Amino acid sequence: MKILFNYLIFPGFLFSAVVGLMAGWVDRKVSARIQYRVGPPLLQNFWDILKLLGKETIVPQQARITFLLAPCLGLLSVILVASILGTNILSPQESFVGDLIVVVYLLIIPAISLIIGASSSRNPLASIGASREMKLVLAYELPFILSIIVVIIKGGGAIQIGQILNHQISFGSNIASFSGALAFLVAILCMQAKLGFVPFDMCEAEQEIMGGALIEYSGLPLAQFKLTKAILLYTMPLLLIVIFLGKDLSPLFIIGKYILLLVIIILIKNTNPRVRIDQAMRFFWGPVTLLASAAVILAIFGL
Repeated sequence: MKILFNYLIFPGFLFSAVVGLMAGWVDRKVSARIQYRVGPPLLQNFWDILKLLGKETIVPQQARITFLLAPCLGLLSVILVASILGTNILSPQESFVGDLIVVVYLLIIPAISLIIGASSSRNPLASIGASREMKLVLAYELPFILSIIVVIIKGGGAIQIGQILNHQISFGSNIASFSGALAFLVAILCMQAKLGFVPFDMCEAEQEIMGGALIEYSGLPLAQFKLTKAILLYTMPLLLIVIFLGKDLSPLFIIGKYILLLVIIILIKNTNPRVRIDQAMRFFWGPVTLLASAAVILAIFGL
């Protein structure tokens, strides 16, 4: 019963979905105020999901079975990540060996599910979105993994989130060093791309390819993709808090750190135009990867 509660209620699906949808509302509200608009009401994101659940699910005639399975796969992966991270914060001693590697692996599945689902729809615009998402994943995953390697090096080779947290409690947050600060900056940029927010939203690009990868989705599957993105908006900042800012994880400090990262996400989103996929690839494979490599070298030398 406890395991089911952890995965379905707290800190798993229900809790992470509520926090993610509320964070999405804050994003929409702040973005609207910046553009001199009123913005949506408080519960608009919840009503949007409920409305989609009541809509008919239309499956393209040439679609494969993976068209419907893909959104389930993405949603399950982020629920697992939310459960693992939440359990580690509540009780670090319950972490298991290699859970950091498992979290990094699970965080790539939402992007893969989007690629699989879009490709299964056989829609030309969805294929363009899937192609862009595939290239974007190949671009940001390398620097993101390098930033994780910095954390592992600074933690004495620990690949267990509980050990990383205990190390930060004893010796200070990983961000409080040159290598940690550089890795944190890289992780923020990669987080923006993983979330599919501007300037890295070329996969959907409503003004250009009318939703791209999601153009054929409706009803329950579309609601699953929306929920996946909402939970990612909760889990990605939480992961950065745990591995870079983990010295004090009292509820008040976690909320404060989460709000800070959410502000950074919104600022980046509202102060940058969408870039082309080739520009994004050059950006991540160029300066971002160099910055991450420098962080790894500094971490090796203990800086």
